[in-house]
Amino acid sequence: MRAHRLTALSLLIGLTLPLPVLADPELAARLDGQPLPLSWNALASDRYDIELSLAPGQLQLRMPQASGEAVALAPFRRQPLGTDSIYRYEVPEAGRYRLIVETGAAPALRLLPIKAAEPEAATAVCKPWEGGAVEVTVGDVFRDGQTLRDALSGATAVVRNGQVTFQPATGSDGLLLLEAAEPAKPAPRDWRNAIVYFVLTDRFANGDPDNDRSYGREPDGVEEIGTFHGGDLKGLTKRLDHIASLGVDALWISAPYEQIHGWVGGGDRGDFRHYGYHGYYALDFTQLDANMGSENDLRALISEAHARGIRVLFDVVLNHPGYSTLQDMQQLGFGALRDGMAEYLPEHWSAWQPEVHENLHAYHNLVDYEHPSWAAWWGRDWVRAGIADYDTPPSSTVDPLKGSLAFLPDFRTESEAVVALPEFLARKAQTRAEPREDYRVRDYLIEWLTGWVREFGVDGFRADTVKHVEPSTWAELRVAAERARADWARANPDDPMADEPFWMVGEVFGHGPEASDYLDQGFDALINFAFQDQALAASDCLAAAEPSYADYARRLAETPGHNLLSYASSHDTALFNQLAKGDLARQRGLATALLLAPGAVQVYYGDESARAFGPTGSDPFQGTRSPMNWDEHERPEIAGLIDYWQRVGQFRARHPAIGAGTHRLLSSGQPYAFARTLGDDRIVVVQAGASLTP
Repeated sequence: MRAHRLTALSLLIGLTLPLPVLADPELAARLDGQPLPLSWNALASDRYDIELSLAPGQLQLRMPQASGEAVALAPFRRQPLGTDSIYRYEVPEAGRYRLIVETGAAPALRLLPIKAAEPEAATAVCKPWEGGAVEVTVGDVFRDGQTLRDALSGATAVVRNGQVTFQPATGSDGLLLLEAAEPAKPAPRDWRNAIVYFVLTDRFANGDPDNDRSYGREPDGVEEIGTFHGGDLKGLTKRLDHIASLGVDALWISAPYEQIHGWVGGGDRGDFRHYGYHGYYALDFTQLDANMGSENDLRALISEAHARGIRVLFDVVLNHPGYSTLQDMQQLGFGALRDGMAEYLPEHWSAWQPEVHENLHAYHNLVDYEHPSWAAWWGRDWVRAGIADYDTPPSSTVDPLKGSLAFLPDFRTESEAVVALPEFLARKAQTRAEPREDYRVRDYLIEWLTGWVREFGVDGFRADTVKHVEPSTWAELRVAAERARADWARANPDDPMADEPFWMVGEVFGHGPEASDYLDQGFDALINFAFQDQALAASDCLAAAEPSYADYARRLAETPGHNLLSYASSHDTALFNQLAKGDLARQRGLATALLLAPGAVQVYYGDESARAFGPTGSDPFQGTRSPMNWDEHERPEIAGLIDYWQRVGQFRARHPAIGAGTHRLLSSGQPYAFARTLGDDRIVVVQAGASLTP
């Protein structure tokens, strides 16, 4: 989730006063012995930062009275800072870093890798394929006399003198996906080769129209930008065969637990009603949202997915709950209206309409955010929210751990204080939230989230806003999830996934393919935000992906346990189809570029069918969450595109070497060719042309 999302409490934040002129931190820096000038930005009276572009080498940071041995600096970790401190950091490769220094009562520093330097661009051969046969040298990969098959055309050929000749399939852009023709023993599954299919459940498939208007939610009758559309768990289950046909072995679904019931004003202009259809505005972490369906629906989804070899991942949020809304205030009995404002509200507060000169943000004018009855909401011991007696969180750019994202209430996950259940949850009719002795905020959240693993067999988590929660809390969540997974497996020994380990992937916004300390805090993989920037060029000409392919494979080989999750479309950035301007040849090229990438890959629902960017209002990201275009799947050109994705996806699924193997460039010219090998599993990919004329 990104912090650009609409804010419900933004009107409560006052003006920022100018910072006083302050003395810079007395910290000296050298890279391989050469001084680095430091020009600090003052973020607060005792907080500074600077962005550094560093080449490979040893970075040393020294305080004025430095003495003794330098201590190794661990990225992302807060390090105590004294006047005699010395730190060293081995910069592994060129990239950008953010150095944060706190000079208050507990001086500290943190080094945050921002982004590794981009791999040097390849001199890609992007001439269109002219339709002829292609001869490829494969002698170092396959033996003479071995019969190979092209997974796209189904044609076979025998290796002679280390070479093989194939006629690529029509409409393949000269692509060959070569594998041994004789049936091979299935290779062990490897998460580095995973295809993760990401679904915003509400926008995917409606399996039960009876739950479309749960809690009194209503469509807006206009563009339906931020309303619930009706997608649910039953709809997902009915479409599992389509998902499985793409070679998918993991299904990431938007958080299905109960969201805020009402709406807040959408976008900067408050021009649409924005509900929590995406799963990031949690109200009760222990209950399914009624729009998603019943617990039996969830059990059926997981059971049917497991029967198809598909693991189910929940999107989870530890950083924040959802906003307050008029509807939740009325239904759950927290907060208060300003004196005399009740007369401006209809019987059902959620039906309120702004005046012609107002927008939907204006409902804040009706609410008394200083009233003591806000204690019945989450409570000041649970969140920082800037209302009533709640502490006001700083901006997340000033303090990533205690700051507020889009003015959402910020959970005090770092707090060691014992807390009671929030009052609204303690009296809520339907909830599994129970008071616990000696529980901190994070203990409740971890229990609630891992309850889905223990009870239903959820296979893993995609963790939202990772860099905005302290790493130790993520590590605690992982340990608890492992225990919950073991409990579920003991209770369900006959389930096909009973022996599968729990898997956790994190969203560290802006993180690239590099390994980092997050791998020591419970994460098996991190989302790779770098691939989307390269996807368009690689879809035109696969050779343009070669620097990234070689880079990703090298990183995976050099760091055991490291994995990444590359994507080309996202609910928080852009749709590839939007970037490709609807070009179906490029959408076909995306299947090639993404599904052949080393490391795990994420397909966003509709990548395979060129789902179009939808209505977006004043929030540019809403259009990335348009409804799945099922009605277009029978169109010949879309059906052909889906078939192409299926063939490439199933090829990847058969060969763990694609995601987890050693990458070797066979030919950088035309045709472009590479091999991937992992033990006895081996493949060769050839592209004789390009999707587009450059």
